[in-house]
Amino acid sequence: MPRRLTHTKKGTHDVLKHTSFEVTVVSWLMQDGWQVFLPMLDNGHKTDILISDGPNYFRIQIKTVEATGDSHLVENKWEGSDVDLIVFFARNSNWGVIAPAFTEKKRPLNHETHHKFEQTKKDFLRVFHGV
Repeated sequence: MPRRLTHTKKGTHDVLKHTSFEVTVVSWLMQDGWQVFLPMLDNGHKTDILISDGPNYFRIQIKTVEATGDSHLVENKWEGSDVDLIVFFARNSNWGVIAPAFTEKKRPLNHETHHKFEQTKKDFLRVFHGV
């Protein structure tokens, strides 16, 4: 059985973990019938995923947080961009939150306009369709 015998640097490991959450969302949305586009570089536009149902396009930013609870404050790191939705994943748990982009500097994950989901395709899509 293959075993990884090399050490992964912390910064690299963090990028790998974050990218795995992006790939998970891509997979769930594609299985739901969305066209999914991945920008070559999202620096500046702050768009991790661009999705389309044909005539409509939506920009999505994926963020991971070490949340101790759903009142955890998240920072607005997409100010000035045209992002439509932010998907937050609690790295240390099995839930996440879908939120419309907001303009405040910080906001709690359990804000009234945010929608919590379990980290499963079925629950993510149920919540996604309700946003």
